[in-house]
Amino acid sequence: MIAVTLIGLLFLFIALSMPIAMAMGLATLVTMLFVDGAPPVALLARSLVTAADSFPLIAVPLFILAGDLMQVGGISRRIVEFAFSLVGHVKGGLAYVNVLACCFFAAISGSSPATVAAIGSNLIPEMEKVGYPRAFSSSLTAAGGMVGVMIPPSIPFIIYGVTAEVSIGKLFMAGIVPGVLFAIAYMATARLLLRRNAKLKEEKKSFSYQEVGRSFGSSIWALLVPVIILGGIYGGIFTPTEAGGVAVFYAILVGVFVYRDIRLADLPQIFAHSSRTSGQILILVVMAGGFGRLLTIAQVPNDLAAAISGISNDPLVVLLLINLLLIVIGMFMETIASIIILTPLLLPVAMAVGVDPVHFGVVMTVNLAIGFCTPPLGVNLFVASSVSGVKILQLSRAIIPYFVAMLVLLAAITYIPETSMFLPGLK
Repeated sequence: MIAVTLIGLLFLFIALSMPIAMAMGLATLVTMLFVDGAPPVALLARSLVTAADSFPLIAVPLFILAGDLMQVGGISRRIVEFAFSLVGHVKGGLAYVNVLACCFFAAISGSSPATVAAIGSNLIPEMEKVGYPRAFSSSLTAAGGMVGVMIPPSIPFIIYGVTAEVSIGKLFMAGIVPGVLFAIAYMATARLLLRRNAKLKEEKKSFSYQEVGRSFGSSIWALLVPVIILGGIYGGIFTPTEAGGVAVFYAILVGVFVYRDIRLADLPQIFAHSSRTSGQILILVVMAGGFGRLLTIAQVPNDLAAAISGISNDPLVVLLLINLLLIVIGMFMETIASIIILTPLLLPVAMAVGVDPVHFGVVMTVNLAIGFCTPPLGVNLFVASSVSGVKILQLSRAIIPYFVAMLVLLAAITYIPETSMFLPGLK
């Protein structure tokens, strides 16, 4: 009765357009107050405090602030210029530039929608000037931005690591190879789509080491960010949380004193924007503490594991069922909220059939990241639409080839654990 009431109230409040954080907190409170056998309300207060008292969680606002500082600091423009110097000389080069720029910026911001906004505003107009259909450019940017949740530092990985009590450093490493594979798949898909397009008017510039050197020198301060963060974490110099503080300090130093695209007077506004974003995420995490505790008391994870085991004990089948569930949920629920709610439910099921929790974190994050590009939620589609002016329906059709590539790679990452576990296994 506790589980039915709790989950029923959650979906009822969400259907009434209540924010998910408030819906979880209120559903937990009402269940504790009015359902027989539920624990006292004091448990909710203790759970909220325990959820908030997390050192790894501090990394979330720090990386959000670092991403905002780097976005305002002109880093996206310099990254686009560097990517163009590498692959801009080949046919369809701007499509490759788009994907590469998304990868570089993702390794700085850790946010998928932020990557779409930053790269799309720079590249979509430029691609249209030389003949790329606007719907093509927008759908490619929306798909490329999805890499932002795989290439470290990834905010969804931090949230999963905190929720599942898994090493965030290992999750960061586990996301690198899948992120690169997705980037390659998007480039290949774009090349196939452009094969018969004779309208492109791109300049046939030859590759120039001098131009690569010049653009690399201009963007070196931006490109050093992931090197500093990952090198510091895996060199044992600082923890992932401390890496967030280093990233903020570095972003202010570069934006204000090196590139000089940020004035000191701009900092309060940037801090305020980051605080609002961080507040929304952290309130969600805190409320999920009480919600998850009540789910555990109601034996929901055990019941779910038993239900899935009743269908099959084959790891291949169990992972297939979990993938199907996550893809559907990702279409309707925001990624971070889904991770917080579903990790306590699905991780025990996956571990029961021998799936490593780090590998499962990558599988879950990739599944839910696909939701960035699928209606009706499709955050990346809405961001790309607002940047480009292309209607959501048109974008939803244009992104179908990339969606097929996503499903193929999801299957590979799910059933070939080495794709994500190779790098963490080296340490």
